[in-house]
Amino acid sequence: MPTVLVPLAEGCEELEAVTVIDLLRRAGIAVVAASLGAQIVPASRGVRLVADTSLSDVIYDDFDMIVLPGGLPGSTNLDKDSHIHAILKRLHQSGNAIAAICAAPLVLAHCGLLEGKRATCYPGVLLQEDWPNIRLSDDPVVIDGTILTSRGPGTAMEFALAIIEYLTDTQTRNQVEAGLVRPV
Repeated sequence: MPTVLVPLAEGCEELEAVTVIDLLRRAGIAVVAASLGAQIVPASRGVRLVADTSLSDVIYDDFDMIVLPGGLPGSTNLDKDSHIHAILKRLHQSGNAIAAICAAPLVLAHCGLLEGKRATCYPGVLLQEDWPNIRLSDDPVVIDGTILTSRGPGTAMEFALAIIEYLTDTQTRNQVEAGLVRPV
């Protein structure tokens, strides 16, 4: 069973965090929601998320993927955390998958993980003139090698389903999606 780390920073976008955690768990993927600080994390719209553990308790654990929820100031808080940068670099060097949505691809850019890659993000977060070595896209979800990125809250479900397919298979993605009764 794949394992995924979802770090929860104060001010994260709750729709993105909860959608990813929920759908991945529906697919049988082991998800660890880890807070950067206190166990109860106030999200960007005032919703309080309860982390499974703290990041310091799992910082050296092995994960098949890390998924960074976006939102502000959540993405800024992730970007300021040296442990997040260390985990991203360690997992990337091991060939494990890295995923980020909304404003969180900026964290990947600051780590140098998007150099020469195709990526997407919330409009205006990454500007082509500031990041000439990143091939920016308006697609809802972009997968380039082991890097997965997505646009924002409205693409969170598609993002989570793409992660499921990436970590498991199309059949598992289709089973989870069928249970969601999404319009065609």
